[in-house]
Amino acid sequence: MQIVYSPTTSSSSLSLLRAATTRLGLSSSLSRTPSFHSSPSLIKYRSLSSAAFRSLRRWSHGVDWRSPVSLRAQIGSEVSVVERFQRKIATMASENPFKGIFTSLPKPGGGEFGKYYSLPDLNDPRIDKLPYSIKILLESAIRNCDNFQVTKADVEKIIDWENSSPKLVEIPFKTARVLLQDFTGVPAVVDLACMRDAMNRLGGDSNKINPLVPVDLVIDHSVQVDVARHENAVQANMEYEFQRNKERFAFLKWGSTAFHNMLVVPPGSGIVHQVNLEYLGRVVFNTDGILYPDSVVGTDSHTTMIDGLGVAGWGVGGIEAEAAMLGQPMSMVLPGVVGFKLSGKLRNGVTATDLVLTVTQMLRKHGVVGKFVEFYGEGMAKLSLADRATIANMSPEYGATMGFFPVDHVTLQYLKLTGRSDETVAMIEAYLRANNMFVDYNEPQLERVYSSYLELDLESVEPCISGPKRPHDRVPLKDMKVDWRSCLDNKVGFKGFGVPKEEQEKVAKFSFHGQQAELKHGSVVIAAITSCTNTSNPSVMLGAGLVAKKACELGLEVKPWIKTSLAPGSGVVTKYLLQSGLNKYLDQQGFQIVGYGCTTCIGNSGDLDESVSSAITNNDIIAAAVLSGNRNFEGRVHPLTRANYLASPPLVVAYALAGTVNIDFEKEPIGTGKDGKSVYFRDIWPSNEEIAEVVQSSVLPDMFKSTYEAITKGKPMWNALSVPSASLYAWDSNSTYIHEPPYFKDMTMHPPGPHGVKNAYCLLNFGDSITTDHISPAGSIHKDSPAAKYLLDRGVDRKDFNSYGSRRGNDEVMARGTFANIRIVNKFLNGEVGPKTIHIPTGEKLYVFDAAMRYKAAGEPTIVVAGAEYGSGSSRDWAAKGPMLLGVKAVIAKSFERIHRSNLVGMGIIPLCFKPGQDADTLGLTGHERYTIDLPSKVSEIRPGQDIVVTTDTGKSFTCTLRFDTEVELSYFDHGGILPYVIRNLIKQIGLNCVGEGTLGKQELLSSSA
Repeated sequence: MQIVYSPTTSSSSLSLLRAATTRLGLSSSLSRTPSFHSSPSLIKYRSLSSAAFRSLRRWSHGVDWRSPVSLRAQIGSEVSVVERFQRKIATMASENPFKGIFTSLPKPGGGEFGKYYSLPDLNDPRIDKLPYSIKILLESAIRNCDNFQVTKADVEKIIDWENSSPKLVEIPFKTARVLLQDFTGVPAVVDLACMRDAMNRLGGDSNKINPLVPVDLVIDHSVQVDVARHENAVQANMEYEFQRNKERFAFLKWGSTAFHNMLVVPPGSGIVHQVNLEYLGRVVFNTDGILYPDSVVGTDSHTTMIDGLGVAGWGVGGIEAEAAMLGQPMSMVLPGVVGFKLSGKLRNGVTATDLVLTVTQMLRKHGVVGKFVEFYGEGMAKLSLADRATIANMSPEYGATMGFFPVDHVTLQYLKLTGRSDETVAMIEAYLRANNMFVDYNEPQLERVYSSYLELDLESVEPCISGPKRPHDRVPLKDMKVDWRSCLDNKVGFKGFGVPKEEQEKVAKFSFHGQQAELKHGSVVIAAITSCTNTSNPSVMLGAGLVAKKACELGLEVKPWIKTSLAPGSGVVTKYLLQSGLNKYLDQQGFQIVGYGCTTCIGNSGDLDESVSSAITNNDIIAAAVLSGNRNFEGRVHPLTRANYLASPPLVVAYALAGTVNIDFEKEPIGTGKDGKSVYFRDIWPSNEEIAEVVQSSVLPDMFKSTYEAITKGKPMWNALSVPSASLYAWDSNSTYIHEPPYFKDMTMHPPGPHGVKNAYCLLNFGDSITTDHISPAGSIHKDSPAAKYLLDRGVDRKDFNSYGSRRGNDEVMARGTFANIRIVNKFLNGEVGPKTIHIPTGEKLYVFDAAMRYKAAGEPTIVVAGAEYGSGSSRDWAAKGPMLLGVKAVIAKSFERIHRSNLVGMGIIPLCFKPGQDADTLGLTGHERYTIDLPSKVSEIRPGQDIVVTTDTGKSFTCTLRFDTEVELSYFDHGGILPYVIRNLIKQIGLNCVGEGTLGKQELLSSSA
């Protein structure tokens, strides 16, 4: 099955068309229509006025997927009017300077697949040596070149990548599509709705706020593991999910009808990245007969999973994604590319998870932040597409922008397996071969140039897990017991819990529903097969089933107080588990399916049994969670599991059976079998041949086709949601889920200009590795927190608090949830852990929100001081929006995570880096000083990356690097953030014809355009 959207080429002719159609009173938005035909040709429709389009029968993606052809009769006459108009306008459009390489791609049997911009026709030998990932940036620049948003000079920078990349030059990039999940999607749609209101107030056409590229939103972050180890868990958890999130879901359904070009995949369908891999990924677009590579930016950092399919994709901040939706080119530094050569093949018993944890540790050590990683070598042929996707998925954990696998025969086989038509696959192969973007390992390989090189012999990879607090802290399985004991001994830190020797063997006995139970340090209380990283990979999922089967046959059983769960990334997993017959063994061990979503990996693990919780808290037990996820920061998985280990799905089952991480699997038995004999790890671990045999017989193409045909129909609870049809959202001031944010309320057409910071107090003083989970937690709302007080004051019962992630559409809740992680460490508190700080003027210890509000009420600006890797983790826009609402004007850190730095810029917060070798400690800063950051008053006098002097009221001064990395980012700062910048630019593009009765006057528009 193929989805094709129509049409979103970003040529200068379309830009002119959009502007002209606006002036003629026609909608500039262009709708998309999915096609289920085997032919890649497009059914071309155009949306007319929003009112006319909404009169058509619509589902969540704006059209009736089951009968796309029926739209032809409904809008046939309107289409012909617009098409005649388009032809007339096209003759007025400026021509692409690269029109000479725009050529036809013939079909083998006659006719053509379409037309494309041919890179070989440039006859430039530099292009032949480019990494495949850079070629995708090059093709986009050539296709979108209008000498305005994208210039010939930009194209030359990319062609000359070998020389220009080390100079950190800036290039524009226009993505083919945008991917959202609901945690980040709700605030994105809130912002779009709010921008429509702002556009309306400023006298512009609010319908200009419409996605101009396809936007896919998958609802997967809301389901929690309320019910586990029960045959009806899926239905029960979905009912809880809808009870909690009905208002959010209705809002998203409204957005899918109010905004054109937006597809919403309903709850219960799967995890966004697996749906993207198996269904949404195009590899090559065919839009109006123009062929070009698929590319995607997403508001989830693990968007990189699609890189395993040969699609260039990475995570961006929600703010940046919104600008991309609205047709703005993304400004990025032309990245270096690390060439990662793979050789050999994995040994027996080693999984893709073991491989990705090894790769993560290697790349983290090498240093790849802000870079692409491109995999190549003869070992590629030994890696399945699912294995590649697993490695690509964890790009954020090793710090790269992408972990890219170019398209080859393995990719094509996977496309056919997942139900893409033969003709579509033929088009993809023909296009990529014609543009020298296909890797054929049967042919001699031209040596490519990379910025640096790494190599891994797959034979050397050994079984491992990572933890207890960071994804890149890999532990070989054979060393796990020794490592665990050292973690108990070590002082509190990433690899330490500081447990005194005399307390390390403590036993907490308790009664679990009448059964005697006990917990020790290292006891497993959560074992979750979860996350996009692993549940998309049949070999590890079926491997987990084989471990469960062998354990059942030997008489082993997971202890009932361990919360076990299985959350597949798509319905396909359920089908192949049923086909294999292994589902019954997983069920028997307590791994019943609990839902189709991210669950435990993002902190939606649900409550532990009260008896287990009490045993942990009353005895201060270091309890463990083992999950097949990608993040294990402390406080993320569950508030009561201080040790969290990432492991393959088969290892999750093994650790659940053992009941502890304090075990040497090579020497100690996992348990006692029904025959009274000891059962060891080797007795239940399947061979690679066993796994391959089950995969071959159980994973079938029809499973993918039937699953994704069903997705488009929606679940009954989703279909029952009724939503208004208005294009402007009717905000409800009493809602605790959806609230109009204050970003644009006092906005005028005049940019506010750059601002320095004078005599700011330090709100928080951090060390290294403060993650976005620390800054803006996604998990449960603590009963004593400012957010809890806000909800209780508005009549919300504690049981209905839901999570911070689910309330990201309400700025009042999220501002109170900023820096609210219960495990956050603030130097002001001298070792005390939690979401509080010292209000410097009074010396009082307050919740961070309360302290921030005191500073704001007194008109006092604040800053944050931090160590290295500030903002690592998920691409969470609220980790920038929240501090902005708290009044934070700048963050001074040793280093920033790429996406978070971009988000800070997008919200108008100044990012500054200490000079190498310096930090708050070496400079003798306590955080009790007042800080002044001098910036020029004119943006034209500020340069990206320039030195800035920071002074304090104690007489200290030090120099920092200003981390506005591009000229475009300086423009965002000048406008007070990226979204005000976009709104002002859209109004300017509309011109004087859009001036209405709002705040914007004719003279103001003229002056703002000067």
